[in-house]
Amino acid sequence: MRTYFRNVYRGLITILIGMRQTWRHLFTPSVTLQYPHEKWDLPVGTRQQLFVNIDDCIGCYKCARICPVDCIYIDTVKAKPDEDLGKASTGNPIRQHLVRFDIDMFKCCYCNFCTTVCPTDCIYMTDKYETSVYDRSNGIYHFSKYAPDYAAKLIAEEKAAEEAKAAARAAAKEKAMAAKKAKVAE
Repeated sequence: MRTYFRNVYRGLITILIGMRQTWRHLFTPSVTLQYPHEKWDLPVGTRQQLFVNIDDCIGCYKCARICPVDCIYIDTVKAKPDEDLGKASTGNPIRQHLVRFDIDMFKCCYCNFCTTVCPTDCIYMTDKYETSVYDRSNGIYHFSKYAPDYAAKLIAEEKAAEEAKAAARAAAKEKAMAAKKAKVAE
């Protein structure tokens, strides 16, 4: 009988403590944010959507290599010796045509590694956090200096030049082998 009244007493005390918290919060002003019309100010250093200043990118692949989820895709074409592509804002010379620089924001884990390793600081996180899209292909952001047809032309030219170099090396190797066989035959 004694434990029964002790349990009733504990139950009432617990309810009163809970009701005290409820009454305390009942009269405080709400902090509801009317989202589309009002937005929170983000703290400094938040990690949001990536952006690339493509004019400063030198195509070093460091950001793509360090990315733990492989969400950065880069394709470059080496500039010809007589071509001058200029310099980045940091003074680094640009030696490659950047024909493709894509970031798949659906894969991105917002780790910020790519921004810290970039030697020209051309990739950085913006304060844009509203990135919902209706189509999955709209989550891949394309940063490139060149139109797709011109990029394909640059890639084809580089491939033809590499094939010519490979053919020249093979011919030189065959010539060396023939000279070696001729020397052995003497």
